[in-house]
Amino acid sequence: GSSFKYLNSQLDICRERAPKFNLHLASDRFCFVLCRQIGNCTHQIRYSWNYALLLSEGPTLRALVPSPLFVAMRDGILARFEEITRCPPEVQDTMVSILSEKLMTVPELEGDHRLLFARPGFNVIATANIRDRGVHEMSSALKRRFNFETVHPIADLDAEVELVHAEATKLLGEAGVSIKMDRDVVEVLVTAFQDLRTGTTAEGIAVERPTTVMSTAEAVAVAMSAGLDAFYYGSKRLTPLEIARHLGGAVMKDSADDLARLKQYFSIVVARRSSERRGLWADLAKAKKALP
Repeated sequence: GSSFKYLNSQLDICRERAPKFNLHLASDRFCFVLCRQIGNCTHQIRYSWNYALLLSEGPTLRALVPSPLFVAMRDGILARFEEITRCPPEVQDTMVSILSEKLMTVPELEGDHRLLFARPGFNVIATANIRDRGVHEMSSALKRRFNFETVHPIADLDAEVELVHAEATKLLGEAGVSIKMDRDVVEVLVTAFQDLRTGTTAEGIAVERPTTVMSTAEAVAVAMSAGLDAFYYGSKRLTPLEIARHLGGAVMKDSADDLARLKQYFSIVVARRSSERRGLWADLAKAKKALP
């Protein structure tokens, strides 16, 4: 869910900056194909059956349970395949004929219902992480049926701050939480993320990069968690203290050594900015004691 919201936010930003971007979208409707387990079966990609109706009526349209991909083909909308490289090769290869012919066969049905032709507007957006490569590499045949687009981290500080602030505020609102979230505090968080992600600061100071993926989505999660902390246990205003508490938890997900790297970042970069800029960076330096 969070990655889809992030995708929607990027589409909204594109539409605001380039109104003609709408012309390049086949459809504004999305149909999910969520792959969250590596043991997925082909029927989760194609279709399955309501076995009570199957036993009483036989293979009929009423007994057929369409998959999200089936619905996308039938209605001519976009299907999003989450983490495709977590599927076994035999499940991935189910997609080859569908993408080649825009056709899905249902041999159990009779007549025209045996063939499902994709309506105009159907397409598939598949996602995978290039950092961990997933569990199963995509086959060459399946790769040839996709155009690859690498979504790099947002390099522009203002754009990333805008996105993190908007998404965190939206998620907190959906949770019924109302706090004061100053943009300057979010900028401190995003700046720290960019420093740790790239391994260098705007001042040219080299920092040791953590093994954890310091993505924009992770920054949104930290901002939201810090916001909840401020609402329930703080002054209902986001401060660097809550940022520090939850930044530590985000950094040390993959390795305990990453916490040492974060503390080194505080000792060198945050301490220097505290003396030069004061303000929120001084507050963040004082909040170092809140790190795990």
